[in-house]
Amino acid sequence: MAAIADIDPCGLPEGAIMSTLTLRLPEDLANRLKNVAGARGVSVNKLITEISVQALAVYDTEIRFKAMAAEANIPAALAVLDRLDEHPAQGEHYK
Repeated sequence: MAAIADIDPCGLPEGAIMSTLTLRLPEDLANRLKNVAGARGVSVNKLITEISVQALAVYDTEIRFKAMAAEANIPAALAVLDRLDEHPAQGEHYK
């Protein structure tokens, strides 16, 4: 397992095997990405890597929640919500 110091802000371990990917993008989109990268002080490659890591995190979270939902005990979950409605937090009033 990589030490914290060996992980870059994108979560990639130092020395990770890299792959080359050629993208075809509309020119206006490519220009916007270049502008954003410049404004952030990173290369377009680094920006695309950061965006990709974020997109994969969102996807992984969605898959995890769908898997959890598939195994959910709905009556038990509704019972918990019912108990919360019976005892609102101090200062809160539910209708």
